[in-house]
Amino acid sequence: MKKRVLALMVCLTAPFAQAQVLQPGLWELSSSNMQVDGQQMPDLQVMLSQLQMMAPQQRAAMEQMLEKQGVTLGGKGVRICLTQDQVKNEQIPLTDPKSGCTQQVTERTGATWKFKFSCPRAQGTGTAQFLSDREFNTHVIGSFNATGQQQNGSMDTRAVWLGQQCGTVKPRT
Repeated sequence: MKKRVLALMVCLTAPFAQAQVLQPGLWELSSSNMQVDGQQMPDLQVMLSQLQMMAPQQRAAMEQMLEKQGVTLGGKGVRICLTQDQVKNEQIPLTDPKSGCTQQVTERTGATWKFKFSCPRAQGTGTAQFLSDREFNTHVIGSFNATGQQQNGSMDTRAVWLGQQCGTVKPRT
């Protein structure tokens, strides 16, 4: 089940690839209300607390696996670093640029954007609501194949700006 939830997180964070004028720097994305085939999945914060309870070697192995997929965990969710150029060009790589995912904003109405995305093993649509240059929310609905069978999922994500300094989190390029 953990692999399905992590795969859903990675696939469904892909759509946030474009954004309104956002602050460059460190961002944290926390996911909630995750569902797979109508079944409620644990929120990201529950999974993070389970990760903390793992044996140190097991936790390090899991964190390394996630880092190879471009996922840096911290605080209450997934952390990403946005450069000034990425924000200026509205090209926000919230997934690993080598993942094969594409995304397209299909409609912009004020602070609400609708988008669609496609990854090698996932596709779907979503809505982003920009609350300010330091916070936005998304709702994503899609289908994915993380375990060898097609599944449908949805998820809400809240993104908050933590500051200009990214620390050890490297920008995705």
